[in-house]
Amino acid sequence: MNKTNINAGKKWPWIIGLSIVGVIGFAVVTVSVAIKNPVEMSDYGMQSYHHYDDNVNDIITEKIAFDQNYTISFLTPQLQDKKSILVYQVRDKSGNAIDNAKIDVVLTRPDSSKSDINLTKPSVSEGKYTFSAVDLPKIGRWDILAKISIGDTKRYYNLKADTRYPSTFEF
Repeated sequence: MNKTNINAGKKWPWIIGLSIVGVIGFAVVTVSVAIKNPVEMSDYGMQSYHHYDDNVNDIITEKIAFDQNYTISFLTPQLQDKKSILVYQVRDKSGNAIDNAKIDVVLTRPDSSKSDINLTKPSVSEGKYTFSAVDLPKIGRWDILAKISIGDTKRYYNLKADTRYPSTFEF
């Protein structure tokens, strides 16, 4: 009688058992990594992505209406990790300064909302909205999220910047 045939039948239960233990082990590792590194909810548009998705058509319509009447410029030359001053300029399409806009800004990291910095109540002069100097807790990539409201019109103005590369801005 051939011994390889007898041993072949005894290997399969072990292989199947070890495979099941391996799959369970990988599942435990996956769950533990997910618990230690939770998924950050997107705050694009300064609201939950559920609200943003539900109202995306209204948000786009509001943006178009805002852009037909006003222009926004981000005048800060670069985002720095220490004493960064954010300046926005708001004008109507004729070039006249708008001093009655309400601008709320959030500086946030793309990977976590734990370091969020909320900026409100800027000083206003001739359509330039200047926020107080801010020290960022970390160097690197930051999202600059702004909500500009003038009367009944509003617009979200989102930028991406990096303190390590001063000339890098993404609109």
